[in-house]
Amino acid sequence: QVQLQESGPGLVKPSQTLSLTCTVSGGSITSGYYYWSWIRQPPGKGLEWIGYIAYNGITFASPSLASRTSISRDTSKNQFALQLSSVTPADTAVYYCARVKDGEYGSSWPKREYWGQGTQVTVSS
Repeated sequence: QVQLQESGPGLVKPSQTLSLTCTVSGGSITSGYYYWSWIRQPPGKGLEWIGYIAYNGITFASPSLASRTSISRDTSKNQFALQLSSVTPADTAVYYCARVKDGEYGSSWPKREYWGQGTQVTVSS
């Protein structure tokens, strides 16, 4: 029932900030004890957790990315957003938003129906 949709520019230049928005329908991002998460997959590599904003507004980012990561939300629009600063070509990836259950983050990937379709972001000059 819940649907997630990523949006944002598909091309950013090195040193700039990557900004994406996830629009959620079919459920409120403030209810259900869920962790609204960002995940990425660089070409030829595995999935990587980026971070989340929880139902109560608490945020978390993976240590390797935390210094460059900001996750926020707009509850009136039922949206949450990712900003990744100082990007390099190594940040090129398909970026996903997903609904994650308590105990699931960092341990197992959500079921397919709780992911957005993904959006390709390329970092290149």
